[in-house]
Amino acid sequence: MDIKCFDVERLKILCADIRSRIIEVVSHNGGHLSSNMGAVELIVAMHYVFDVQKDPFIFDVSHQSYAHKLLTDRWDQFDTLRKIDGISGYTKPSESTYDYFVAGHSSTSISLAVGAAKAIALRDEKDRVPVALIGDGAISAGMAYEALNELGDRKYPVVIILNDNEMSISKPIGAISKYLSQAMAGQFYQKFKSRVERVLDFLPEPATYMAKRFEEGFKLITPGMLFEELGLEYIGPVDGHNLPALISALKTAQKLKKPVIVHAQTIKGKGYMKAEGQFEKWHGVAPFDIESGEPVLTKTLNKSATTLFSEALFELAKEHKNVVGVTAAMPSGTGMDRLIKEFPDRFWDVAIAEQHAVTSMCAMAKEGFKPFVAIYSTFLQRAYDQIIHDACLMNLDVAFAIDRAGIVGEDGETHQGVFDISYLNAIPNITLFAPRDDIGMKYAVEFAYNHKGVCAFRYPRGNFISCKRVKSKPFLLGQGEILHKGKSDIAFIGYGNGVGKACKCAKFSDEDITIVDLKFIKPLDEKLLKKTALACKRWYIFSDSAKRGGVGEILLGFLSEQKIYDVVLESFEYEDNFIPHGNSVDIEDKLEVSINKIVKKIMKLKP
Repeated sequence: MDIKCFDVERLKILCADIRSRIIEVVSHNGGHLSSNMGAVELIVAMHYVFDVQKDPFIFDVSHQSYAHKLLTDRWDQFDTLRKIDGISGYTKPSESTYDYFVAGHSSTSISLAVGAAKAIALRDEKDRVPVALIGDGAISAGMAYEALNELGDRKYPVVIILNDNEMSISKPIGAISKYLSQAMAGQFYQKFKSRVERVLDFLPEPATYMAKRFEEGFKLITPGMLFEELGLEYIGPVDGHNLPALISALKTAQKLKKPVIVHAQTIKGKGYMKAEGQFEKWHGVAPFDIESGEPVLTKTLNKSATTLFSEALFELAKEHKNVVGVTAAMPSGTGMDRLIKEFPDRFWDVAIAEQHAVTSMCAMAKEGFKPFVAIYSTFLQRAYDQIIHDACLMNLDVAFAIDRAGIVGEDGETHQGVFDISYLNAIPNITLFAPRDDIGMKYAVEFAYNHKGVCAFRYPRGNFISCKRVKSKPFLLGQGEILHKGKSDIAFIGYGNGVGKACKCAKFSDEDITIVDLKFIKPLDEKLLKKTALACKRWYIFSDSAKRGGVGEILLGFLSEQKIYDVVLESFEYEDNFIPHGNSVDIEDKLEVSINKIVKKIMKLKP
C-alpha cells in the first residue's frame, strides 16, 4: 500500500482501519493483540518515511508486525492469521518479500540491522538504511547491547525505533526499563541540544569548553544519556501515537546518516480500551468477544500442566525455605507469578534473559539453595551454553522445568517445543524425565527437589492426554513402569505426554498390547527395556518431540549397544522439519501423528 502521498488526516484514518482489522481478526483467531495495537502509528510512520521496497524493515520478535503485514499485500489474507496454511503471526520472508527476516525470539533486531548495514556499506548502497523496531522488553536482553556496543563504535547508518510502552509481556523488569520510564519531554531536550550545538560553532575556545561541560551535565538527567554514551544519536522521547511528531523524528533520523535511536513512548493496547495499559492477559490472547472482552472458548475442567507445576512448586516452597526459582519474562506463562507474589525474596522474573537466569541460579545452587528454572522449551534453547558450562560441568543441584514441550500451535516454527530432548540428552551430568499425568507432575517436582545434580523435566502446553490405566507413582531414578503387560508381541512405549497418546491408540487395537511409560530417558531403565525386548519384538514409540535425537533414536542406540537385533522399532515423533503454525490438532493431523493417523499407520505396519 503506497501511503507516501497521504496527508496526516488520511494516515490517522488508516491507523483506525488497521486497528479495527486487527481487533476483528484476533478476536476470532487469537494472537498478539496489545503489542500490535500499540505499534500501529510507529509502523505507519516507518512506511511513510522509509522505503520498504529497499530498506530492510526489521521487527524484533516480530509479534508486533501485524500493521506491517496489513500494509504489505496481506490485508485480504489477514483473516487466515495463525491458521494452518494461513499467514504467520510473525515476519516470514517465504510469505512476503517485504518481510526481511524470520523472527520469533527476542533481541535479534539490532544485530540483524548491524549485519545489514555492513553489507550495504560494502556495496556502497547509500540510498538504503536498515530500520529496526524493538520493544516489549526486548531491549533488556544482552544480545541487544552486544549489537549496540559494536554499532556505537562502527557508526553504520541504522535507525532503531525503541517502542517504550513501559512494559514487556508482563511487569517490566530491570534498571533499563526504569530508566526509560523516567524520560523527560523530548522536544525540549532536542531543541536545547540543537541550539547548544549551533552556539558552539561561534563561541571562543574557553566558552566552548564550558558549554560542552554544561551539555554533558544536562545529559545526566535525560533518557538519551545511555545511548549517547554508547555512541548513538538519540531522538526523543516522542509520543508514539502522534503521527506528525513520529514522522518528523524519523525524517530527522533518516537524514543524520548515523546510528540513531528514536525513543517512542506508546500505550500497549492503544485503541481497545479493555487492553490499554499494563494488562498482561492482552499480550497474547485466545479468541474473545469484542464487546465483553471475555474468551469465547469454553474452559476445560482439567487443570493445565503449567497450573499443576505451579501448585506443586508452591507447596514445596512453603515446606522448604531453600527452594528458589526464576523465569525469563514469562511469570504467568510458566505459573511462576503466584510464587513471585507469595515469596518475592525467593522467586524472580529476570526479564528476557535466559542465559542470565540459568547462570544466576547455578550460583544459588552452589550456595546451597535448590533452584527451579521454569522456561519454555523453545526459549531454553537460548541458554544452551549456560546449561552445559555453568550447570552440568559443575554438576549442580539445578532443576529445569521445561514448559510448552511439544507442539504449541499457532505460534509456529519459532515456538514449537520439540528439540529439548535432542539437545539436552547429549550433555553429561543431566537427568531427563517426564510426568505423564496430573499426579505425575506432583511427583516430578518432588523428585526434582530431592535429586542430586542437574535434572530437567518436560510437560505440554495445556492438559496432559489422559491415561487412566494406572495412577502415577513417585519417580525413582532411572526406573520406568509397565502400565499393562499384553499378550501380543507389540509394545507401545511412551514418554511424558506421549504415554497418554499410546494409551488412546491402544484402545483402537484388537491386540493385547504392552504399554510402557519410560519415565526417564537419561538414565534409561535398562532392566525394563531388556525385559520388554524379550516379550515384544515390535516397538512403537510415542513422544511429542523431534525424531532426530529423540526418544526413538535413544532407544535404537540402546538396542544397538545391547546387541538386540530382533526388535523392530517405529517412532511416531516429528520428522526432520520445522513445524508450521496452526491449531495443534490440525497440525498433528497434517504431520500424521494424530491418534487417528497413527492407528492407521500401525494397521498398515502389521506383518
